[in-house]
Amino acid sequence: MNRLKEKLGEGGYGSVYKGRLRSSREVAVKILKKGKSNGQDFISEVATIGRIHHVNVVELIGFCFEGSKQALVYDFMHNGLLDKHIFSRGEGTSLYYKEVYKIALGVARGIEYLHRGCDMQILHFDIKPNNILLNMDFIPKVSNFGLARLYPIDYDTVSLTATRGTLGYMAPELVFKNLGGISYKADIYSFGKLLMEMATGRKNADEVTDYSSHTYFPLWVHDQLSEGLDIPVEEASEEDWRVIKKMILVALWCIQLNPSERPSMHKVLQMLEGEVDDLQIPPKPLFFPTEMSTRDDGSWTDNGKHTISPSSTSEMTYEDYHFEYTSTSITKV
Repeated sequence: MNRLKEKLGEGGYGSVYKGRLRSSREVAVKILKKGKSNGQDFISEVATIGRIHHVNVVELIGFCFEGSKQALVYDFMHNGLLDKHIFSRGEGTSLYYKEVYKIALGVARGIEYLHRGCDMQILHFDIKPNNILLNMDFIPKVSNFGLARLYPIDYDTVSLTATRGTLGYMAPELVFKNLGGISYKADIYSFGKLLMEMATGRKNADEVTDYSSHTYFPLWVHDQLSEGLDIPVEEASEEDWRVIKKMILVALWCIQLNPSERPSMHKVLQMLEGEVDDLQIPPKPLFFPTEMSTRDDGSWTDNGKHTISPSSTSEMTYEDYHFEYTSTSITKV
């Protein structure tokens, strides 16, 4: 492979470069940082993605593991990350709503394959816009399996030694242990948060400030639909609005607090492929368990078992926050 010069991006995992094989095939090379995991993320990604062959999941071409150097080689995706397209309306690079809808279907099919199409269930644990890649034809590819876990198909839940994921997309049962076991429903929640952003073109972390107090965006969307009001979207025709409304309703079902109330990805696909008039408005999506009480300092507690201390729900949803979780607290780091 030629020397890597063109940098495509960088994150907590390391850096991604554009490269070219001797066959002239263009590739993306992810060079992982040496971290505390001692190569566990690298091993997890190789072991997981080596099992996967699906049009909506990124293809691993090869890897290199030499001493402290760890690199993964993927097909190059000419249209890059999904987040660069769904949050750029009005800047000349946005997609039409029908295209966004087709991408949502593709992502859902990729996740359903991970949950049901392999000899092992694969939980991704980090579904979000910048882990969805788009090829030259805007076909979406689920990528970045560093946090993924494999477990037998007949298992209902998976045990984790540490909480994993990205705030803003991470399922609440990963934090609030009293919500039940951790299962594929965690990916359903993350997909719902992603789908809401795709439908509206704005981040779930955005606040709605048209009223006297800040409102968590998905809750505001639910209230609008419950009252028969539209969601303001740019340059949307009546036909576009029906597609947008369908995506929003499915997203609201996916982000239900209780995992048992979320649909499977198979059901999600049925709803997305069906008619919007057949969908009911789900219960209001709560952000944290209702049995939690608010303290004077703005933090929440459930009888001392867990304490969350940012002072607002919107702060908890910013995707770039990282955290450490213990039995007593969540702390920004």
